[in-house]
Amino acid sequence: MIDLHSHILPGIDDGAKTLDESLEMARIAVADGIHTMACTPHIYPGMYMNDGPGIALARKVLQAELDRAGIPLKLVVGADVHLVPGLLDGLKAGRVPTLNRSRYFLLEPSHTTPPPRLEDSVFNLIASGYTPIITHPERLTWVESHYPVFQRLIEQGAWMQVTAGALTGMFGKRAQYWGERFVGEGHTHILATDAHSTGRRLPRLSEGLAVAQRLVGDAEAGRMVIERPRAVLQNLAPQGFGLPKKEAARPSRMANWLSRLGWTP
Repeated sequence: MIDLHSHILPGIDDGAKTLDESLEMARIAVADGIHTMACTPHIYPGMYMNDGPGIALARKVLQAELDRAGIPLKLVVGADVHLVPGLLDGLKAGRVPTLNRSRYFLLEPSHTTPPPRLEDSVFNLIASGYTPIITHPERLTWVESHYPVFQRLIEQGAWMQVTAGALTGMFGKRAQYWGERFVGEGHTHILATDAHSTGRRLPRLSEGLAVAQRLVGDAEAGRMVIERPRAVLQNLAPQGFGLPKKEAARPSRMANWLSRLGWTP
């Protein structure tokens, strides 16, 4: 499997704190069946001042340590990018790295507030030749009132990435409901770990993959962790790796729980 979203680089954001933790995260990932992992630290002006050259150097250093320790995990460059002014210029200049220098990059919306003009911003990025992969929409606090927005973003050409742990309840029942809905209704291109540590947010895909297999079948679930991530790393055109057509929405088993809270999807 390929994991396109991780915070395994030590000491540069809210992910791994030390080299030892990074090495242990890598061991966990390999034991879970992950052979390639994108190093995607946050780039958020004023908080995490990472950039393309710095991330590339940190990846090179960590890869050397993995090789020295005999851990068979391949690392590639990326970033968890926030939607801020100057993003497009940063992508063009290389200050903001794409995934393995492809047209694809991780785009993280604000967790608490819908970004203004989100659809226009994503359209401009796509029109400029990039394919944004929207990270963990199931965990955003505003997803209830904006679910159709994400469907329109997919129609524009954006991809969606659901967190494997959300499907297993790691982030609570609300995120589990929305994760199941994104996957079950056919609105998920990529499943990733968004790993931050060796604790609760560890780099495992297999348990979330098992949920996805129950929701959409083995073939489509496999595309989320093998075929589409490989297409990203090879910079293949997104048109050849689209989502399956759905005749009807598949209800989630979280619907009754949310209904008891007085909210109906």
